[in-house]
Amino acid sequence: MEDGTQVKDGTHGAIADNAPLSAVSSTHSDCEQWTGHVIVFGLQGVGLRTVEQLRVAEVPVVVLNDPDVRLATLVESWGCPHMSSDGDPATLLRAAGLAGARAVVCTQASDLRNVEIALLARDMRENVAVVVHLDNPTVGRAVEDATGAGSALDVAGLFAPAVVDACMGRTAYEVMLGEERFVAAEVEVGTPGTLRTLFGDLAPVGIITAQDELVVCPGRDHPVQVGDHVTVLGKPEDVESAGVPGMREPKQEAQSFGRSVRRMLRRFSRTVAEEADRAVCIALLLGVLLLFLSTVVLRLAYLGPGGHHLSLEDSVYFTVETVATVGYGDFSFGGQSAWLEGFGLLLIVAGTTLVTTLFALLTNALVRRRIEQSLGQGSIHGMDDHVILVGLGAVGLRVLEGLRTLGREVVVIEYDEHNRYVQHARSLGVPIVHGDATLEQTLRSVNIADAGAVAILTSDDLVNLETGLAVKDLLGPRWKEVPVVLRVFDRALGHRLEQTFKFHHVWSTSALAAPWFVGAVLGLEVLATFYVRNQPFLVGHLTVRPNGGLVGLAMRELSARIRVVAIVRSGAGGAMEYPPRRDTRLAAGDQAYLVGPYEELLRVLGRERETESLPNSPTPPSPNSPTPLS
Repeated sequence: MEDGTQVKDGTHGAIADNAPLSAVSSTHSDCEQWTGHVIVFGLQGVGLRTVEQLRVAEVPVVVLNDPDVRLATLVESWGCPHMSSDGDPATLLRAAGLAGARAVVCTQASDLRNVEIALLARDMRENVAVVVHLDNPTVGRAVEDATGAGSALDVAGLFAPAVVDACMGRTAYEVMLGEERFVAAEVEVGTPGTLRTLFGDLAPVGIITAQDELVVCPGRDHPVQVGDHVTVLGKPEDVESAGVPGMREPKQEAQSFGRSVRRMLRRFSRTVAEEADRAVCIALLLGVLLLFLSTVVLRLAYLGPGGHHLSLEDSVYFTVETVATVGYGDFSFGGQSAWLEGFGLLLIVAGTTLVTTLFALLTNALVRRRIEQSLGQGSIHGMDDHVILVGLGAVGLRVLEGLRTLGREVVVIEYDEHNRYVQHARSLGVPIVHGDATLEQTLRSVNIADAGAVAILTSDDLVNLETGLAVKDLLGPRWKEVPVVLRVFDRALGHRLEQTFKFHHVWSTSALAAPWFVGAVLGLEVLATFYVRNQPFLVGHLTVRPNGGLVGLAMRELSARIRVVAIVRSGAGGAMEYPPRRDTRLAAGDQAYLVGPYEELLRVLGRERETESLPNSPTPPSPNSPTPLS
């Protein structure tokens, strides 16, 4: 289950697998003369989403990708020339119009290939913007030294925080808008009313109604009912004054010492009970019977000094002392009747035999369990309220590291025994089970019944779906209260899964990460991303250009699905206007902070560049602009 997003049949149009590539691809020699366009290398996962979103923002794109008939036809239907990425990279860059390109985006599956193209593009043209996808943060930091800060992006690193927040049960997110701290928080409505009356000037981001429907960026006069969940964005003091819980610590981040000890003892007893085989149970039963028999005999037959019988407590003490062969000398069978001395002899032999046998059996069970866990076999017993992580790819590893940093216990299910991240996961003290997560037996082996959250993050949509349905079945009545994050590539499939099977966290890595790539190209600084149910939201920052299409635009003229949270006026000495009113108009040099679905923010970017003059740049064919894959 190696990580790496796969492209499924969620693309538009049915393309025959044996269709000739020449029918859907061309060299487009005229691209060499273009200016103001973006060159995208690779359509794997985030690459396809990046092309889609650039076209939504009406930015011309030239695509270079390995021969793939379906993807080639799809991007050409959007008006994007497509070329094969096979061949000399320098020749390909020149043919794609590097001389006049706005930026080069590298999203191929190979980090090495991405580094090669990024460095080559910078060598051929020093001032071209470069955005490159790299899974290795160390390599990314080194590349940024050559290509500029923020040019190396890690899809797994961008996606993982949202998964960690969901698994930790976090409902509030901190966002820095310039120098100001803001909080996005979710709250359940307890009193019916309008958003304005309940939350004042807080910016409403989304509503999940009691009927489980999502309302995106509603107006402040939108009515809400008891049971609705509203996500609002504002300054911490405004959030608190409106009665909305602000940044709270995720569960399990801090535990009292007593609770930790009780949990450890409970898990140890569970482990012993669950690992004990039939022989251990028999030895324990015989030991209890021997203790009971000896206590009764000594209580009735043993005579101490003065002819007094032993008390019940002394009888138990003498029995344990004899079986353990301690012999403190406070009691002795010497001077007792012959039959009682014979009983004492049998008690010593039977007791030592049972004790040594019991210790040997328990040691064998615990050692066997440790060996099985080190090999990824057997079962994980004694854990509760833990996170089950399915799939240890690049995304899974980042989620694992985030959860462990917060002190959350995690169990990993990974199909591939030779996965390169296994050793690192074990170094974090995380148990790993190698098996098929779609099987009920595998899920039961990691104690799914007592899990606190499940993150299903393999790179195969079908495996994720099958595992999600198996998890839903095994959780039973706990399904609604246990967060289950399901990773898919195809957002359309995700929406259908949500509607049909009532999954609440069906998320796409590329859908959440692609806006960062587009923002780096077009000048939108993405500050944060988070999900409200299955809808990804972006918090972005842009500067209004003097010749841009946003100059003079009033807040009410923006899309109803966009919220301008705050504005820093160019002539106000850096003072922040929060919240802006409906009649507020943007001016050149203003810095605007916006929140909304990424498609809407891209349309704002497109409007910002409406007046941009790009000589010799092709006019994107609007009839072929992509319908979002979601």
